[in-house]
Amino acid sequence: MKKIIIIFLIIFSNLTYGQIPNELSKEEKIYGLSKFWQEVNYNFVYLNKVDRIEWDKQYKALISEVQNTQNDYEYYRLLQKFCAFLKDGHTNVWFPKKIQDNVLTTDFGDYRLFLSNIDRKAIITKVNKSKKDELPIGTEIIKVNGIPAKQFINQNVRPFISSSTVHILDDWSIKYMLQGYINSTFNLELKLPNSKTISLKLTHSKSTEKELYPEDKTDLFEFKWINKDIAYIALNSFSNWDIMDLFSDKLPEIRKAKKLIIDLRKNGGGNGAVGREIIKYLTKDTILYGSKSQSRLHIPVYKAWGKWTNAKDTINNAWKKQSYLSYHDQYYYDFPYEPYSTSNMDISRIEIPTVILIGHNTASAAEDFLIYADNQENMTKIGEPTFGSTGQPMIFNLPNGGTGRICTKKDTYPDGREFVGYGIKPDIEVKKSFSDYMENKDPVLEKAIEYLNKK
Repeated sequence: MKKIIIIFLIIFSNLTYGQIPNELSKEEKIYGLSKFWQEVNYNFVYLNKVDRIEWDKQYKALISEVQNTQNDYEYYRLLQKFCAFLKDGHTNVWFPKKIQDNVLTTDFGDYRLFLSNIDRKAIITKVNKSKKDELPIGTEIIKVNGIPAKQFINQNVRPFISSSTVHILDDWSIKYMLQGYINSTFNLELKLPNSKTISLKLTHSKSTEKELYPEDKTDLFEFKWINKDIAYIALNSFSNWDIMDLFSDKLPEIRKAKKLIIDLRKNGGGNGAVGREIIKYLTKDTILYGSKSQSRLHIPVYKAWGKWTNAKDTINNAWKKQSYLSYHDQYYYDFPYEPYSTSNMDISRIEIPTVILIGHNTASAAEDFLIYADNQENMTKIGEPTFGSTGQPMIFNLPNGGTGRICTKKDTYPDGREFVGYGIKPDIEVKKSFSDYMENKDPVLEKAIEYLNKK
């Protein structure tokens, strides 16, 4: 526990603890920890991938540690670290709103820095407009509070992030590396694009400047012509059914195209049915194959019987197999699978050479869209692996306004191939380099155009 406290003091040296809620009793802290542990054991669909001995060992150790936390923030940080052990992007612990809104920030008053993982370096890719000359795009953070950036991340950021995939863990560890308390101070050492090194002392406070550089306005739906043959559409979210109307309005234009680019790189998901309703217009297939799903099935009496069942007893015996698997928390319910039929729908279909642009932020329902597209011969994926996490979270309350969620549903390709934990791989991988950022190039889009021009 002393080591944890020392780390917090290093990170937040100028912290005024009076601003941070300290309202949880020891009993509430134990209850919240136990509630999360219990819900994971009972409902987490990927429990079979968890080291159960280590999981329970951490729980036992935390019973003491959570009681000794100095405030509610430290308590929830320990829960987040416990959650991160599960390595799932749809399983999380979130701070109470009073901490999230009033204590935590990534703003530094006059400075707003937005970081991206470029070649495993913490690079400023956006800043408030008034500071664009002082901290130009491409500036690298090389030290934080005297510690090399990579070491700082590994000690103080990475262990607290829940992620199914390594590439998202890398991205988010950099994206959130400077999050902290109001009034907490960071001493930064930065390398400018001209290789000059500067030092900057920044203190967290709310910023009033809204204008950012470069501007990055993202509409729900975007349409443009690349050239006379290639149309481009960006589907930036499936969380709003309005995108269906926007897409329908542009269908007459899309039908004029000989080739199509669909950009999903900013689509973090939403409702999988939205993507399904769009893709049905883009193929002549009348049968669409979506993801296959399963969830854990718990019938207590089978678990009781399973205590006395050995693996050898399950051969050619369904009852004993269910008992054995139930006892080991590995019995699943397979949801009835039916492909989506559009044969009775009166729609004008489009089937032309199509490239789908994907990246690390293509997530959840957008990944469901890619599964529907998987067997479409006219569709090619270009970019980077996707987010690699989907499912149905179960949300529940934690003490004093905190929230937990547990992934309860496993989704795979129809043939059982897994993508959660890996991401959906592109057919042609293209990665944006540091020089691409500096020259404002989009190599993924450029590759898509080159590919379609050869078709």
